[in-house]
Amino acid sequence: MIVEKARQILENGYSLCDSCLGRLFGLRGHGVSNAERGRSIKTLLFLEAYRSSPREFDERLLRALAESGFEPARSVLASLSLEVPPVSKCYICGGISSRYEELALRILEATSEYEFSTFQLGVRLPYQMVKREEDIWRLFELKDAESLKNEVSREVGKIFSKISGKVYGAEKSEVLIIIDIGNGRVEVHPRPVFICGRYRKLVRGLPQNPWPYTDDRIKFKTSIEELVSRPAITLFEAFGAKFHAGGREDIDVRTLGRGRPFVLEIKRPKKRSIDLAELEKKINMEARGLIEVHGLSYCDRDSIKKLKGLAEVARKVYRALVTFSTPITEEDISKLNTVFNVAVVEQRTPFRVLHRRVDKLRRKVVYRVEAKRVSEREVELVIEAQGGFYIKEFIHGDQGRTNPSIAGVLGKSVENIELDVLDVD
Repeated sequence: MIVEKARQILENGYSLCDSCLGRLFGLRGHGVSNAERGRSIKTLLFLEAYRSSPREFDERLLRALAESGFEPARSVLASLSLEVPPVSKCYICGGISSRYEELALRILEATSEYEFSTFQLGVRLPYQMVKREEDIWRLFELKDAESLKNEVSREVGKIFSKISGKVYGAEKSEVLIIIDIGNGRVEVHPRPVFICGRYRKLVRGLPQNPWPYTDDRIKFKTSIEELVSRPAITLFEAFGAKFHAGGREDIDVRTLGRGRPFVLEIKRPKKRSIDLAELEKKINMEARGLIEVHGLSYCDRDSIKKLKGLAEVARKVYRALVTFSTPITEEDISKLNTVFNVAVVEQRTPFRVLHRRVDKLRRKVVYRVEAKRVSEREVELVIEAQGGFYIKEFIHGDQGRTNPSIAGVLGKSVENIELDVLDVD
């Protein structure tokens, strides 16, 4: 069946190299390459070309084999003083299968500036090449063919792996390499590097992300994201970086204590194994006292999902210096220390963010409130609450949209709040 199909293909003018002929039956048998399979099929056809004696032969089949580059057939035709047809370019690949080593060397050159140990290889073929291959599949009803794209990826990948020492086909590879057969270009797409850590924000007036608006609260023409990302981009020789934080604080809020957890996604890095102690030192030095980072470690993409998920439930501790419109009594202090001992608070989306967030009701747990009178109208509050909780609104009540609230329980309005994050679990 295989030999007969192959004969029909070759005799109908589809001259194929060994690899392309063998690949048409690529799912039959294991342990041999498509080139070996194709040459074996041509050898069987060559034997069939002889009928009963060396002088009785099928000239049409011999010519078809000779055109496909099968050397024994060419030698026989020459020995019989018959015209030897020129070798035709392979109908499907156009000679690509003979250039696998060349392509591997091209990849070696293109990746020379990149640090990696594992890779995946993708192939982009011209449309007409793919169409010619699929036309043969349909015309001759071939069910066991392997695609040219698969073969190029596998064979070039194996050669590149051998000459470079890199591991081919790893499930979570560090680099995706794409070779475009049409124009010969090699594209190198390094996978991101992920770094986990914590940051401490030591000043007020510094946004977490680049701030595109004019705002009186902005005191510094930079952001936490930029302060962390810029040194990392330099050391990793990367295209860019994306900053993922476990929640966020307002511009005028500091983050102290152990700091807030974050993941830095470093995009298209040329380097992958930077000394993170060196990176930590560089970030802190260039931040000039605006922020500090610590505990940097390599992690993976799953860390972002975990970070975002935990941000909504993880316990956070805040310190607030609150100025009220009227004097605070010891009775007020006692009430605050009692009422909010593991209390459920209902919050509607605050007025100040309604323009960019959906209006919905949240129920959050306040684990404790510790109040201390600082002056006649000032109180220091230590508040431990569930993540995703709007602390300022919990303090001033947000015109009744947060209930219960500090202001609501005391029956006093709030004039000013100075807030710090002390801990993020």
